Amino acid sequence: MRRTAEWILECGFNPRSRAATMQIFLSAFDDIPDPRADNARHDLGELLVIAFVAVLCGATTCAGMATFGREKESLFRDFLNLKHAIPSHDTFSTVFRMLDPKALDTAFGRVLADVAALMRDGDVIAIDGKALRGARGKAESARTRMMVSAYAARLRLTLASRAADNGTELDAALEVLGLVALKGKVVTGDALHCNRRTVAAINAGGGDWCLALKANQDSLLSDARVCPDKVREGHPVAITEDSGHGRKETRTAMVVPAKGLAEHHEFSGLKGFGQIEATRETDGRTSSETRIFALSWLPAPEVLLATVRAHWAIENALHWQLDVSFREDAARNRKDNGPATIAVLRRGGFQGCCHRCLFSGCALS
Repeated sequence: MRRTAEWILECGFNPRSRAATMQIFLSAFDDIPDPRADNARHDLGELLVIAFVAVLCGATTCAGMATFGREKESLFRDFLNLKHAIPSHDTFSTVFRMLDPKALDTAFGRVLADVAALMRDGDVIAIDGKALRGARGKAESARTRMMVSAYAARLRLTLASRAADNGTELDAALEVLGLVALKGKVVTGDALHCNRRTVAAINAGGGDWCLALKANQDSLLSDARVCPDKVREGHPVAITEDSGHGRKETRTAMVVPAKGLAEHHEFSGLKGFGQIEATRETDGRTSSETRIFALSWLPAPEVLLATVRAHWAIENALHWQLDVSFREDAARNRKDNGPATIAVLRRGGFQGCCHRCLFSGCALS
């Protein structure tokens, strides 16, 4: 990540094209409402560009952003006016506490709109929340502060994100779904999102869904467990085997119709259930698990396996990177909008690293 960011600043292109690239971000940030008084000294767009590049280069605190800005001031002056030099760490902190994280997320969405336009029918959009563990106070739960994201698995792209504080993950997920073009896409989520409100939102957007079914929908789960017993011999199944890191895992998938159960359970759009039996062998010991999914369409078993596997990209490719490369869980921003605003900056920085073509000279023509 750091190498990509340094390439962006120093050796990716000459000062003229560097300025043109950063103008893309400055233009996007122009539409963010400035919450400060009219006599604020530092330009909001310039402050956000410094913070964005600092996060790309490993800054995890407002003090780190200010220090990075001072160390790279000569480079920033290639494309920023910096009338009052680099903002102090207190200025960064104050602005982030006041700034609307939704507006910042929308700005990053405009920058990445061309990448998002590459989505295809059948692409998986994973919905999941991630706790901001360092943002909680001593008396608060580890999940008090969260960010909920809609993640395009194939493109490795965060389409939208919203803060979810004090148990509002479901409400934040519904807001995120309302910001994303769902038509022709498949939305995946854990058992929290397997509910009538969520499926109604996805149905309204023209999307399909594959949602983990667990005890929070106990009656529906009981009927889903019975359905595979009713299929005839020779019913299509798909089997995959993976081995590595000292373990071997075999997954067997089938898809069965849910005839009449959508009306019976008032679960609009329910067409079937997917069942995946996973057997894992590790150090001579064998364990097994059966997972069940509520489906709005009847995919081939192979497609079910691929869809469920794609969902894990939000954990492995996004959440893991945020913790390991951007040290999100270690971040101690706690006040007001600060945690959510800086979390959006991290996600924007991660997208910049994943889609480095945004910073190439050819992408600017």
